[in-house]
Amino acid sequence: MSENPSAMCKEIWKPGNMLYPVPAVMVSCMRPGERPDIVTVAWAGTINSDPPMLSISLRPSRFSHDIIRDTGEFAVNLVNRDLAKACDWCGVKSGRDVDKFREMHLTEYVSEFMETPAIAESPVNLYCEVTQILPLGSHDLFLGKIKGVTVSGAYMDESGRFDLAATDLIAYSHGEYYALGDYIGKFGYSVQKKKK
Repeated sequence: MSENPSAMCKEIWKPGNMLYPVPAVMVSCMRPGERPDIVTVAWAGTINSDPPMLSISLRPSRFSHDIIRDTGEFAVNLVNRDLAKACDWCGVKSGRDVDKFREMHLTEYVSEFMETPAIAESPVNLYCEVTQILPLGSHDLFLGKIKGVTVSGAYMDESGRFDLAATDLIAYSHGEYYALGDYIGKFGYSVQKKKK
């Protein structure tokens, strides 16, 4: 398939996390009576469709880890180009020391689904209830059942359809952030019959 012979030559590396790109998301959490926190997570993914579930992976040393463990809930906030700087900043600063919502000029959005606020500026917010925590080694895997979703009205088209592609989401790849690229095709395009 490749015309470049060197593309078929492989080097052997030790085991490592090279499954990229991944979504860059901001996870909000809050203990009752305390200020909310935001942690940036690149290790997040869909794990089940019925019931809808996702996972996030956190180091136990992260300030937000114990908050999520103790409260059993968190909100996953998708990140677009406008939120990229805040996403990075929330990943390098600790909620032990700073109020991330205030410092990044983000707005708390409290939904009907839980007490934990989402980020109003995020185009999509997923509200999750922790169903299981799996200690894996360096990270703990939190499995979350999605209790509800809110989306920004700014991305609704004339027909009332949410235009996810217009949100300008970003991805994280090996220490760097990227805007999503060009449209290639939709699911199943490789087997779709061409119209005559």
